[in-house]
Amino acid sequence: MNKKLFNLFLPTTRSYSHSSKELVVKHLTGEYTGIATVGLNRPQRKNALGVDLVNNFHHVLDQLAINNTTRVVVLHSLVPKVFCSGADLKERIEMSSNEVYQFGLKLRNMVYKIINLPIPVITAIDGAAMGGGLEIALASDIRVAADTAKMGLVETSLAIMPGAGGTQTLPRLINPSLAKELIYTAAVFHGKEAKEYGIVNHVVEHNENNDAAFEKSLAIAEKILPNGPVGVKMAKKAINKGLEVDLATGLSIEEACYCQLLPTQDRIEALVAFKEKRRPNYIGC
Repeated sequence: MNKKLFNLFLPTTRSYSHSSKELVVKHLTGEYTGIATVGLNRPQRKNALGVDLVNNFHHVLDQLAINNTTRVVVLHSLVPKVFCSGADLKERIEMSSNEVYQFGLKLRNMVYKIINLPIPVITAIDGAAMGGGLEIALASDIRVAADTAKMGLVETSLAIMPGAGGTQTLPRLINPSLAKELIYTAAVFHGKEAKEYGIVNHVVEHNENNDAAFEKSLAIAEKILPNGPVGVKMAKKAINKGLEVDLATGLSIEEACYCQLLPTQDRIEALVAFKEKRRPNYIGC
């Protein structure tokens, strides 16, 4: 990370993890105030999704969901050349079938929490994102990848299938036929291909610090910050819920979400600021 970005972090790190500190949460300051970064930090296992890491992730997501000062979340990796290698197979081989089933439920629920977090989530993919790692990214609102990043839902090569939402999120994101091909063949593709497929919003050139996608993600998050937080929240809800239903029902969902904005102080502030030709000061209610 360049020095400018590094200096924006709070001096103390909020870490919702056990002794291994596998998940690091930081709340940025200065021009990035309102952005929370969640960094995967399990280098010995290439950020594989083990039991402790997933438990920590649940706790972090629960905390972010009720944090009124956070307006955007950026998921990234603190481990060079990898975002997340997927499930921890060294742990899984020691599990019973029932334990694998229960862990799968917890992992799937974690992804569902990411999808329904009431604020935008951006994932920066500066390294490999395989299996569950890619499924985390697919649950995000926006994805940015370095051109050298490798991705893939490779579960069928292990005689299983994507089980953390991949069979549902990927076909909703891109051509279902292409999604089937990528899943059936356990294809591995690079950042540029992911952009061509429509899987990532942006592809950026890899840099020597392994944080090109992270920097781009922060730049996108910075553009979200000035906007009304309740408006962004309701827009996300309307989009997510609308994608699950027919158009007529979706329009009703949009109406219901819009109506919740009418009595807010932020809406009145926007009109007053427009009249007074100044920048609005949104408070999130």
